[in-house]
Amino acid sequence: MRGIAARKDGKVDLFGQIGHFLADHGLSPEPTHYSFAYDVIADPHGAIAQAVRRLTDGGIRLSRTDIEALGGTVSTGGAAVESQADRRQGEPDARDDDAAVLVAKTQAQVDGFATMMREMQDETRGFGRDLAQSAAAIRHNTPAIPAAAGLDEIARITGAMLTRIREAEMRLAKATDEAEALRAKLAEANDTARRDPLTGLPNRRAFDEAFAVRREHDGPFCLAVCDIDRFKRINDVHGHPIGDRVLSAVARTLADACGDHLVVRHGGEEFAVLLHGVALADAAARLDDVRDAISVKRFRLRESDRPLGQVTVSIGVTAVHAGETLTDAFDRADRLLYTAKAEGRDRVCAA
Repeated sequence: MRGIAARKDGKVDLFGQIGHFLADHGLSPEPTHYSFAYDVIADPHGAIAQAVRRLTDGGIRLSRTDIEALGGTVSTGGAAVESQADRRQGEPDARDDDAAVLVAKTQAQVDGFATMMREMQDETRGFGRDLAQSAAAIRHNTPAIPAAAGLDEIARITGAMLTRIREAEMRLAKATDEAEALRAKLAEANDTARRDPLTGLPNRRAFDEAFAVRREHDGPFCLAVCDIDRFKRINDVHGHPIGDRVLSAVARTLADACGDHLVVRHGGEEFAVLLHGVALADAAARLDDVRDAISVKRFRLRESDRPLGQVTVSIGVTAVHAGETLTDAFDRADRLLYTAKAEGRDRVCAA
């Protein structure tokens, strides 16, 4: 937990510290959350603050249960509050589920509408041209018919029809273009809903979907959970912008080293990897190479070129059994991750 910082004028930046606390623990700035944060920050030596420090040691977020046990209240209308253990269940927030379903349904509807509009445009493309040609042929082939026979009236009606058809074709073309543009925007939104904005990696939702698809195929595959060691210390000492850079650098290293295998940011400083067609021993060896590549990097502060210090990751990896659920496989990898942490960090545990 952060200590109370002083501003340049020497006064305590209480409100800034409360804002950081809310952000660190995924709490929205609602009165109930603000009140709890105030109790923690305003009395850093009090019983609540000490309990929070114990619960969050190692960078773990407070869970709803933690906050309520300490006398706080979690608003159902606020941001989701979850500890690392809660995050690792791999179940997206219900509101995220609703949004994803809505996007998918809308995407399907727009795809169908765009296809229909394109087909209508193709089918009617030559109608106006054919009508104009027919009218011209009538005038050319019947020059001797007097006006009383109604040729002028036919020409007037045909001309009006041609004008309306051309206008309809223009509107149809515009509607078709707009439908195609909306289809492209929805496809982009669908991708964005499955991508982490900071690292550019796929997110937990994409991981869950990929796991569900992978279960339908034969062949070995493994699941790994990777966590940056002592990441909270990086944020506390150097600030969140530096922490974000470290997250992005670790994400790039993982993605580059794992090649075609799926690497996602699962939440906070935690990443998950789905390795397809790879036996457990080979998966563990590859991930140990990744761990080594990260540990030998020498991170430096861009502003001052000072060394940031060594950054390491701990990894738990397991083979996924036939028919096994994501929750069961992930929980096993998660326990292996904590074994790696307990045995000294900067290592891979496999089983």
